[in-house]
Amino acid sequence: MITYWQMIPNGLLPLNSFEKNCIVNVTDPTPSELGILKSTLKIPDDFLADILDVDERSRMEIEDDMLLMIYRIPYQNQSNGLPFSTIPLGLVLAKENLVIICHRNNEVLDDFFSRSGKGITIENKIDLILHLFLRTTMFYHRYLKQINNQTAMIEQDLEKSTRNKELHRLLKMEKCLVYFTTSLRSNEMMMIKLKNSKWIRDYEFSSDLLEEAAIENRQAIEMAKIYSDIQSGMMDAFASVISNNLNIVMKSLTIITIILMIPTLIASFYGMNVPNRLEGSRNAFWFILGGSVLLSTIGALLIRRKKWM
Repeated sequence: MITYWQMIPNGLLPLNSFEKNCIVNVTDPTPSELGILKSTLKIPDDFLADILDVDERSRMEIEDDMLLMIYRIPYQNQSNGLPFSTIPLGLVLAKENLVIICHRNNEVLDDFFSRSGKGITIENKIDLILHLFLRTTMFYHRYLKQINNQTAMIEQDLEKSTRNKELHRLLKMEKCLVYFTTSLRSNEMMMIKLKNSKWIRDYEFSSDLLEEAAIENRQAIEMAKIYSDIQSGMMDAFASVISNNLNIVMKSLTIITIILMIPTLIASFYGMNVPNRLEGSRNAFWFILGGSVLLSTIGALLIRRKKWM
């Protein structure tokens, strides 16, 4: 889907069609829309292919007086096995327009353009890009907190678990943090390269906004690193907890088997087809049953006295 926006001092204004110096937002493009990007907006084919590659790292390059950037943004999707991941966002800055391209619909762009005109001061296209960077880091923070909350819930389940299901869930959270950390670090390198670029010096932009985006990005890196370190230690600890819980279950089953073995052994003796001095007694059954219960009780008391249960 392609939408067009006009930049105004207090935000963005939606347009019905393409105009000069407008902002072009492209999400989940169709083949025909990709053709428009190639023919009308003159975006290089190889750059579009890089944007469609989910593993493409953040980078910046200049080609034919156009600034081409790839910036990784957080992505929430429960259907692909991982609740959180990152995807590449393409930014093409030319003298006449700015094109924002992402191969999937995402909350970052939806939120950014839905908040357009709500007090965001935009003086030029570089400031718009920096506002987008800043909004992206806020979503990183939000998703990191959600990962931490989900980890706490998994931790509660792990305390009583004897299965590997919860560990697999925790491993998914760890993979999400790895993706976040890798993407945030590549974004940091890209922002440093953008700040030191000679090409960007021709534009007047807010250096404070760039510094704020860089600070928020570094804070997100630290959060992801802390959560990842905690989860790594937690996985090792809870792997031992699951093993210990399983040993406790096996211990309880073994004790129950030992106690039940006593009456089984007595019944086996008196079930043999040999004289046992009780074959003529009318109360033989009750004698055997009482003896079995008595010996089983003594065995249970001895086990409890030894603190085996």
